[in-house]
Order: sequence, then C-alpha cells, then structure tokens
Amino acid sequence: MNTSTLRRLLPVAILLAGLATFLLLGLDRYFSFEMLARHKATVTAWVAAHRLPAALAFLLAYAIMVAFSLPVAMVATPVGGFLFGTWAGAGLSVIGATLGSIAVFLAARYAFRDLFRARAGTKLARLEDGFRHDDFSYLLFLRLVPVFPFWLINIVPALLGMPIRRYVLATMLGIVPASIIYSGLGAGLGAMLKRGEQPNLGIIFEWHILLPLLGLAVLALLPVVFARWRRRRSA
Repeated sequence: MNTSTLRRLLPVAILLAGLATFLLLGLDRYFSFEMLARHKATVTAWVAAHRLPAALAFLLAYAIMVAFSLPVAMVATPVGGFLFGTWAGAGLSVIGATLGSIAVFLAARYAFRDLFRARAGTKLARLEDGFRHDDFSYLLFLRLVPVFPFWLINIVPALLGMPIRRYVLATMLGIVPASIIYSGLGAGLGAMLKRGEQPNLGIIFEWHILLPLLGLAVLALLPVVFARWRRRRSA
C-alpha cells in the first residue's frame, strides 16, 4: 500500500479507531440515564450557571458522537431536551448531528470514492446518474424513515457523488422530526428520573409517531415520482 493510499485512508482509520477505543474501554457506561440520575443536580446546576458554554459543549460532544459513530446519540438527544428544553435541545442535536455526519461523509468520499468507482465501473455510473437526479429527495426520505442506520446513510451519498451542500440541507431537514420527538421526551426526563423510570426510546416506532414520519417520507419522494412521470410523458 503506497503513501497516497495510506493518506487517503487516514481519516477513516481515525474514526474507526475512536469507535473501537470507545467500545473496548466500555465508555458507553458513562452515557446512560442511570449515570445522569446520579449526577443530575450537579449537571443541571452547572448548565444553569454556564448556559452558553454548556450548549457549545453539548453541541461539540454530539458532533463527536456522530462522527465516530458512537452508539449513544439516541441517549444524547433526550439529555439535550432535559438540559436545554425541547426546542433548544432539538436544535443543538440537529446541528451537532449534521456536523458529525459531514465528517463521516467527507472521510468516506476522500477514502473510498475513487476505489468504489474503479470497482463498480459502469454499474456505478448508472446508479450515480439515477441518484443524482433526485439525490435530495432520496436522502431526505432515508433520514425521515427511522429504520436505516445513521452511519450508513452518511456514507452512501458520499460514494454516489452527492454535492455536499445538498447533503447538508437534506440531513438537517430529515433529522428535525426525530430530534424534536426525542428532545421533547427528554424535557420530561427529570420527573421520570425522580420516579426511577427511564424514557421509552422506542417511542418513535409507535404507530401514532411512526405513521406521520412515514407520511413525511412519502411526501419527500413525490418530486421523484412527478419528475419521472414528466420524463415518461415527454419521451
């Protein structure tokens, strides 16, 4: 493996090393509702006294979690709602998640895009062409439907040549609904912890929540359907 290849793989290697270190050291035990319940008074007092630094620290921590694909982001969003309120918590989560996803997107594009193109050849060209026509709608759909791994959706558009600006906008818009739901759940976290309860992180899969999200996802694909209908009529 030559120096150029090693340099291209370095960003991805750093992100994977960070994830491996997190898992091997068992650091996930520090990112739990039990840990928050133990230190709730200290944390809330510090946030109340240092609102802006606390918000920036939360945003940075969220971006790092997403960039390294740490399996704790779902806990972080309710915590954001608990610390900053539903709307501020959701906003910080959306910005942090978007920044982290940009890091993964750029690392994947830099490391693997040329290799992916070389291996896939003409098949990739056709796939890219189909994706590029409606990339914004496709990505928005994938972000809205809460069944696709977040890290995977960060990588696929990078390999298919999606422009970074469209990627960022579709990502931000697509994660807003789920962020509001989980942040709103976290806004009542204090009372839950006092009762010894934990929030239901599976709430997003309950039908009264899931159906509206699926409805939004279908709406995101309407421009694709309309564009294809027009192309067929004009053919």
